Amino acid sequence: MHNRRLERVRELLKRELGALIQREFPLAQTGLLSVNDVKLAGDFQSAVVYVGVVGSERQRQRAIPMLNEQRVRLQSLLAGAVVLRHTPVLRFVLDEAVERGNRVLHLLEEIEKTLPSSPG
Repeated sequence: MHNRRLERVRELLKRELGALIQREFPLAQTGLLSVNDVKLAGDFQSAVVYVGVVGSERQRQRAIPMLNEQRVRLQSLLAGAVVLRHTPVLRFVLDEAVERGNRVLHLLEEIEKTLPSSPG
């Protein structure tokens, strides 16, 4: 029962934070931000928010510090959108999974170019 509730709250936080971040942070400053995952502590007191950033290197470098600077304001906005006994303390981290995946795809494409083409 507890696990199902934790999962539901985690998904709700992910969705609400994604909407909040897109609304509150201008694309020009931070690039395109997406909440890829939320790891919620079992006691619901804290959460690590994994954020993907699509943009320039400068935008990528600024996005996470900017989110963490605005953490208290985002927690307050989140508390207004999601009714929980305690709004978890948020910590934002860069989720590099998408970027790693893109690098792997790029490497595979490069390898494919070097292979002799098969008769078709």
